[in-house]
Amino acid sequence: MATRRQFLSRSGLAFLGAAGTCFALPGDNREEGEGRRAVPDGSASKGMVTAKADEAIDRGLAYLSARSNQQGGYGTGGYTGNVAVTSLAALAFMAHGDMPHRGPYGRIITNALKFILANENRDGIHPGFLHNPSGSLHGPMYGHGFATLFLAEVFGMVHDNSLRKELDGALHRAVKLILDSQNKEGGWRYNPGSPDADISVTICQIMALRAARNAGIFVPRSKVDKCVEYVKGCQDRLGGWFRYMRLAGGGGGGQGFARTAAGVCALYSAGIYEGREVESGLEFLRRSRPAVNGFGKPDMHYFYGHYYAVQAMWTAGGRFWSEWFPAVRDELIARQAVDGSWSDQICTHYATAMACIILQMPNNYLPILQK
Repeated sequence: MATRRQFLSRSGLAFLGAAGTCFALPGDNREEGEGRRAVPDGSASKGMVTAKADEAIDRGLAYLSARSNQQGGYGTGGYTGNVAVTSLAALAFMAHGDMPHRGPYGRIITNALKFILANENRDGIHPGFLHNPSGSLHGPMYGHGFATLFLAEVFGMVHDNSLRKELDGALHRAVKLILDSQNKEGGWRYNPGSPDADISVTICQIMALRAARNAGIFVPRSKVDKCVEYVKGCQDRLGGWFRYMRLAGGGGGGQGFARTAAGVCALYSAGIYEGREVESGLEFLRRSRPAVNGFGKPDMHYFYGHYYAVQAMWTAGGRFWSEWFPAVRDELIARQAVDGSWSDQICTHYATAMACIILQMPNNYLPILQK
């Protein structure tokens, strides 16, 4: 794995040299070894991707690779051509170590990139909005956040001059839309410019901003600080879990799992790696991993919650990671269908992409995880 990562660094990520010129986020200048939130190293990956996990990943990626539409998009049913599902599928292939036009899935990543760029709104009231109206049943800012994350992650890996120029402009416009859409509370909601906010949409935006910042795009410190204030305001100080909205929306227990995973990751994305909010959130997650019903599809928050929870545990390291990943890894392997897919209440493309990203977390290939 180390050799593969070094290759990626030399080839694709070398274009990210300008990243140091943008505004620093809190926690970016930690001394090496300070706290247990140090950059995850190779020891955290050792032995985590078993032979069975490798087989499950290969089958899942093969399932996805055969199912993109003619334009390069993903999603089924009401989510056909959804920009979030398409972006997550592309990130699943990137987590394998592939890049645009490089690796066995490189062509698929390039096609997904072109699909996202083709679904940018340039002329309406929200220029830069990454959204396919025919493929979104709910919360278009979810799609914009995941799509912006994908654009930021692939930024610097595109070697075609015209495509790289198009990507550069689209990413800057997408980031501007996120910054302009932050409301007075400090968070984001389903549509650009919504007056209220929720933690579920907010994590999508702050993670996209972090990825964009890593790619060298300026992100004002004031915007990040306001988001941190909102996220911390959503946390129950006694239980450690996060509410859906600052003043209302759900409790702890199993129902708080996905929200709390999102809350912890939002703080990490904002550069907050330690403190009471992070510690109590991690402990809540450790105590509250939802039990799996062996029958039927998991609820619509299952993959969303585990997608953020595994990132939180990866960054936390130590016993959080060493205890967490083997459990979710084996759980996902057991839930995989014969055709290589996973399913949930959204669509199989979404569930399969999420499962593949989670299982490949130890690869540490996605730039957003290389804090």
